[in-house]
Amino acid sequence: MTAEDLYQEALVRLARERAGAGRLEGPGGSATLDNPLCGDRVTVEVRLAGGRIEAVAHRVHGCVLCEASASLLGSGARGLTPAQVEAARGAVEALLRQGTPPPEAPLGGLSVFTPVRNVPSRHTCVLLPFDALRAAVSGAKG
Repeated sequence: MTAEDLYQEALVRLARERAGAGRLEGPGGSATLDNPLCGDRVTVEVRLAGGRIEAVAHRVHGCVLCEASASLLGSGARGLTPAQVEAARGAVEALLRQGTPPPEAPLGGLSVFTPVRNVPSRHTCVLLPFDALRAAVSGAKG
């Protein structure tokens, strides 16, 4: 697989959008996770209201895959419940393992990561923002 195959235009565009990049004022929960294999570092902040994500922000020091994953969450995680965050994380993992997300995935746009399926060493790059969101939500007040 070539770099062009892995870093398709849609994936690079998503990373460049940086949806949700930044900080939240008064986050209810925050988590920072690292991928020691490639040096990615992701911080996700959330604010919950009524058992749902009211606001989400992220800061990423990492590769295009990690940035794209965080951007997807930045644009789509608002309104999700903690159970839906778990389901979204499971859906992206299923996509990476099987090539298609489950039809009930609570977050759209996951198919952009389909090329990563053939590069298992890069799965963690995609999953790290999902794991950080899960940790931030589980520790959030609100």
